[in-house]
Amino acid sequence: MTTNSENAPPAGRAGRREWTALCVLMLPLLLVSMDVSVLYFAIPAISADLEPSGTQQLWIFDIYAFVLAGLLMTMGSLGDRIGRRRLLLIGAAAFGAASLAAAYANSAEMLIAARAVLGIGGATLMPSTMALTRTMFTDPGQRAKAIGIWSGVMTAGIALGSVLSGVLVEFFWWGSVFLVNLPAMALLLLLGPVLLPESRNPAPGRFDLIGVPLSMAAVLPTVYGLKEIPSEGWNVRYVMSVTVGLLFAALFVHRQRTTASPMISPELFRDRGFAPAVALNLIAAFGMMGSAYFTTQYLQSVLDKSALEAALWGLLPSVLVGVAAPVTTQLVQQGVNRAYVVAGGFATAACGYGVLSTAGSDSLWLVLAGAGVLAAGTVTVFSQMTDLALSAAPVERAGSASSLLETGQEFGGALGMAALGSIGTAVYHHEMPASAPAPAQETLGGALAVAAELPGDTGRLLATAAREAFTDGMRGAALAGAIVLLGAAVVAVRALRGVQVRKECEEVLT
Repeated sequence: MTTNSENAPPAGRAGRREWTALCVLMLPLLLVSMDVSVLYFAIPAISADLEPSGTQQLWIFDIYAFVLAGLLMTMGSLGDRIGRRRLLLIGAAAFGAASLAAAYANSAEMLIAARAVLGIGGATLMPSTMALTRTMFTDPGQRAKAIGIWSGVMTAGIALGSVLSGVLVEFFWWGSVFLVNLPAMALLLLLGPVLLPESRNPAPGRFDLIGVPLSMAAVLPTVYGLKEIPSEGWNVRYVMSVTVGLLFAALFVHRQRTTASPMISPELFRDRGFAPAVALNLIAAFGMMGSAYFTTQYLQSVLDKSALEAALWGLLPSVLVGVAAPVTTQLVQQGVNRAYVVAGGFATAACGYGVLSTAGSDSLWLVLAGAGVLAAGTVTVFSQMTDLALSAAPVERAGSASSLLETGQEFGGALGMAALGSIGTAVYHHEMPASAPAPAQETLGGALAVAAELPGDTGRLLATAAREAFTDGMRGAALAGAIVLLGAAVVAVRALRGVQVRKECEEVLT
């Protein structure tokens, strides 16, 4: 294997330069993951200022994640061809410019366009940061630690985004949630050329122009349908959207297997560890995002916390995330078989779901504890599967491998919300009294809105019944999630036992 590198770190153990460079890389990763949730508390202020329609408001919120998911594979492949550092810096410039445009948008259309460009920038930044981490840390032990940090920062960013949004909107105007991106991107543009190595595939072949629209046609409708099903139900439109996406996914796979220069090389799957790593990472995302669908609503609508209060309480489970990844890495480095560590991560996450399955309608600490245990277990899997996938992939295809891993994570998260959200919704419908008004039978939010308009005990009893029904739905979904994750633990032992991390043998050419 060969890789073309400029300013590449020497073979062997990384030094202060590489660890400093990793800190620089964590800035864009943190911001990209934060931008998924940064509008949670800014939407009301944006709505009051820009007066978007209902459809425009949905696109303001969702366009970022959709564009990000749709372009990950394209940008990962592009980074392998033009250079991962170069793509990272281009993406940082685009992300910064789009953040400035979003902050001062004077119409809903302008904000939607700026959020779309933010998604494009995010799609360049995420696989580039992961691929450059793979390039800089050639020692397996150091690479595992670096990837553990990467996984922890990515997970923490999603939780921090909503809190930061609430604080900034409380004291400033809504555009400030975008302006915080500018100093970090400026620092990356300043230090990146000095600290980060450039690396690319020396023989990438022709760029797969047909694969680009096929990949987007596979990802976008599938993710869209899966994200809408929990709140809207199994509407024909969303089922068709998922079906169309899966059909294009089959065409994309066929294209990658038959073209001379594929965007995602089938050779990645020849290593025993790569395919299981992608699949198990997807299941971990299923578990994490499936729980988030319930816990956020539980804190706000069942316990009646304000949005900012709910976000602050929601930070507590993240404490365990900061502990899980380094402890897991240490266990593997001390000789514990990775298969058992990953299985233990899934089992831990399943225990978190088990705790959630015992919650009542006034169980703040129980729900936070369950969410924390679940997050610790899934981050254990994320860190180990990311390390295994990148170790299994040749360095020249690190960008493609990173993007495929992250795309699978997007699918897993959307699938978790769809599947577990649908279970919770079905239980909610079953538990709500048949005499309740139609909006109250559909969602907890609808029930609370109806209850607020009813007099005295009538409204209070309806709200109590709705909160109890939602909690029952959360318990049912938690049991289903626990079963899925326990099954994944068994699969992990069978699939990963005997899989070894690739030994570094890259010849670095300057």
